[in-house]
Amino acid sequence: MRKFVLTSLAALSLAVTVAVAADDVMATRYGNTTVSTDAQGVETKVYYNADHTFTFKSAAQSGKGTWKLDGANICLTYETPMAGVPNPLCLPVTAHKVGDTWTTGEGAQKRTVKLVAGVQ
Repeated sequence: MRKFVLTSLAALSLAVTVAVAADDVMATRYGNTTVSTDAQGVETKVYYNADHTFTFKSAAQSGKGTWKLDGANICLTYETPMAGVPNPLCLPVTAHKVGDTWTTGEGAQKRTVKLVAGVQ
């Protein structure tokens, strides 16, 4: 009986974890790398954490900050604001799988984004 109860609790815990992950639009980004390439070809790598922190690096700079979801947007607040970048920077966010590539923004703000496995 004890084994049955423990097995049932483990299964329930897994089901709750899967349900929470399914509700978290950012879940696939934890432990992986979001690579964003701007219209000039500059690549930035962003690493999101489940504790709502992130780090980033590009050829010119690196930094860190916090993120939060605000409706259909993700808002990034940089620890050290960057010239010409709103702080917080809020952008549309949707769920993606590792291996997905998509575009966001328009004109000079257009970016190609891909989600790659692991920390690159």
